[in-house]
Amino acid sequence: MAVPKQKQARSRTRKRRAQHRISSPRLNECPHCHQPRLPHRVCPHCGTYAGREVESAAPDHDHDHD
Repeated sequence: MAVPKQKQARSRTRKRRAQHRISSPRLNECPHCHQPRLPHRVCPHCGTYAGREVESAAPDHDHDHD
């Protein structure tokens, strides 16, 4: 079984973990209402996608959550 010969320094571990940060979601501008939205998603403000109206901006639920 492979075992490290020496203890790994804290600075070396921290340098490696510095790359593990989470990135903020990329936002694009909606071409219709110019509000920020996620790419390849229906705009939550105007409900358009690819230049056409898609169902509704906010989904309506007809069931209860317990």
